[in-house]
Amino acid sequence: MSTRRHIQQIKDGADFSTELDRFEAKYIIPRSLVEPIKEFIKPYCVKDRHCEAAGGHYYIVTIQYDTPSLSLHYAKEWELAHRFKLRVRTYGKPPGHAPVFMEIKRRYFDRIIKSRACLPFDAWQPGILQKHVNDLNFKTVKEREAFREFVRLHNEIGAEPRVIVRYCREAFTGIFDHYARITFDSQLCYQPVRDEFDWGRNGRFISMDSGIVKRRKESSLILEVKCTEQVPTWMIELVQHFELVRVGNCKYSTAIWMEKLMMGRGDSPFADEMIMD
Repeated sequence: MSTRRHIQQIKDGADFSTELDRFEAKYIIPRSLVEPIKEFIKPYCVKDRHCEAAGGHYYIVTIQYDTPSLSLHYAKEWELAHRFKLRVRTYGKPPGHAPVFMEIKRRYFDRIIKSRACLPFDAWQPGILQKHVNDLNFKTVKEREAFREFVRLHNEIGAEPRVIVRYCREAFTGIFDHYARITFDSQLCYQPVRDEFDWGRNGRFISMDSGIVKRRKESSLILEVKCTEQVPTWMIELVQHFELVRVGNCKYSTAIWMEKLMMGRGDSPFADEMIMD
């Protein structure tokens, strides 16, 4: 299927007005577990329709915002119970056709609440945050409010674009559940933001996907398990069967740690106890 047709399916099929309230857990897994896990979830999941339409996987490109002192990064590093991320996201490699999502992702203990406003790709231009909400043709009141809240937080904390994070996602969705998702993320890379409107086209992405970065003997993937507060039994059995160990893996914070490491400051993002024997 063509990229443009896939993007149109995203536009037609997504409910951009929804505030998503969910539970999620992340696991770093070796590549050798990917196929066994896919086989395990086969009775309960199908390939996500956007993933299927894109040919089996798709790329996610995200501009992460933070304060000059990186307070959002440190809120994650210190595991604050109440914290949020401010980001702008699109899809594709290179990007250029998919919608742009202005997102606020809040965490309250183990609950994730995400609100977002959707813009046409070409609308993401200098001056967008100064536009009046009535000029942007949002579909719903919730999108309008999400845009206002994004702008409010952006201005309140003095947010600046810090890094662009890109990765490849293979996603599965539950057959019988109201909301259940399994995703495999690989090819993680980043670059410091030089121009928040060019999506990294004029810079060089730096890999943060290697075993060296994660203090492991091999390159690994990030497995994410997402559901509503009612966790399906098969998800619990999945974690137990493969003896998965939950980790607090934040792609944005990993990029910040990596940049510090590249500049000769700070340590690798994962603690010594995460080293595999």
